[in-house]
This record gives sequence, structure tokens and C-alpha cells, in this order.
Amino acid sequence: MPYYEYRCTTNGRTLEVRHAMNERLDTWGEVAAAAGIELGDTPADAPVERLMSAAMVGASGAHAREHASPAAGFQGCGPGCTCMHDA
Repeated sequence: MPYYEYRCTTNGRTLEVRHAMNERLDTWGEVAAAAGIELGDTPADAPVERLMSAAMVGASGAHAREHASPAAGFQGCGPGCTCMHDA
């Protein structure tokens, strides 16, 4: 399953979640549940927008997961990377 980034238009937070390609998340409550976090002070029905991640262009599989998770310590690509982020 791919990773997607969603930004809440009410609280300004951006979260990365993993879900099926045919699934669509429209609210902060749905995104928070998929990410496994508490709603906080933001209403569950607050709208979210799915963002396009430029770092994912040309990346696939495990390599894409490294790009999608900078908190996991991603330090950049090695030899043979075809990603566009270094261009």
C-alpha cells in the first residue's frame, strides 16, 4: 500500500498515512485514525487535502518508503538513485 500526505485546512498539520489506492480520506478524523493519533482540539469533520509529494517522483518500493519517512533517518539517496530530488 502506498503512503500519502494529508494537510488539515483547519489546524495546518500535515500527516503521512498509508492506505489503499482506492481509499480516499476527506476529514481530519479519518486521517488521524489512519495515522493512529488523537484528534486533539480539531473537529473530526475538519476537511483535509491530499498533497502530492515531489520526493516520491521516480521512487518505488522500499526506496519510496525511505523518502516518505524523513523521521526514520533518511539521509539522501545513494548511487543509482533515479529520484528527482537531487536535480
